[in-house]
Amino acid sequence: METRTRQRSTADERRATVMRTAIKTFAERGYYGTSTMDVAKAAGISQGYLYRLFKDKETLFAALVDFCSARLREGAAAAAASVESTDPEAVLKALTASYDEIITDRDVLMILMHAQCSASEPVIGEAVRACYAKQVEYVRAVSGASDEQIRRYFADGLLSNVLVAIDALTIDAPWARTLRA
Repeated sequence: METRTRQRSTADERRATVMRTAIKTFAERGYYGTSTMDVAKAAGISQGYLYRLFKDKETLFAALVDFCSARLREGAAAAAASVESTDPEAVLKALTASYDEIITDRDVLMILMHAQCSASEPVIGEAVRACYAKQVEYVRAVSGASDEQIRRYFADGLLSNVLVAIDALTIDAPWARTLRA
């Protein structure tokens, strides 16, 4: 029994290590530009062992989407807990600050961006839809915001993704200032 527990622990530890490596690898080249061999090589394991940990490339990438989704929820929960007001706008403002902080981690941002571009892959598409469903329902529950306020929150967040991804936050040009306003 102890050996089986240790094997599971080792597999779980290796899975976590592979996930950390895979985030960086996929963030750099995207879902379609990254092979399982790239991930295995970066993680220092064989491709065969990678397939023992994850059924296939799509399942691995979906696990990364789930990981990023959990980071967003954790950040949102901490932000929501820090707000003393029950005003939906105050809560949404705190959630926005948390989200903006999380997406400064370029690897997380790029996984989220690549996931949306890869959502035509069935398992990834399901992971992306689940991510949005969880985020929307969490924001609704914690903020008490209207559907329109929630839609605006997500629209602004998606614009933030683009601005951070293209480094528009550092550009002093009329178009960039307009989008940042």
